[in-house]
This record gives sequence, structure tokens and C-alpha cells, in this order.
Amino acid sequence: MFEYSKEILTKVSFDRTLFNKELVKAIKWLKADERKLLMMWCLATFGNKYSDVIMQAFRHVVK
Repeated sequence: MFEYSKEILTKVSFDRTLFNKELVKAIKWLKADERKLLMMWCLATFGNKYSDVIMQAFRHVVK
């Protein structure tokens, strides 16, 4: 599911709203350790464009 989430997020990265929607869904689907990996991957891959969206989505999840 982690790899699938990365694929989907890459495909919708052209649109901020879609990216946020799919990121929230991915966070709900993944296990805790995969969520941390996804957060690191998102920040490394899309941090320059969507860092605020990423941090907001993960704010209450990853501790």
C-alpha cells in the first residue's frame, strides 16, 4: 500500500486539492511505520511545493 500511495500522490501532484485528498486517504490506510516513511518521502519529493499541506495532513497522526 505504501508504494501504491506514492504512485497516486505522484500522479495527482499537479493539483493541490487532489494531492491533499489523496494524502489524507493514504495516511488512513497505512500502518504507523509506513506513515512515517510516507511523510519523509513526501517532504523529500514535494516539500518545495506542498510542505504546508504535508505538515497539516500529518500533524495529528505521526508522533
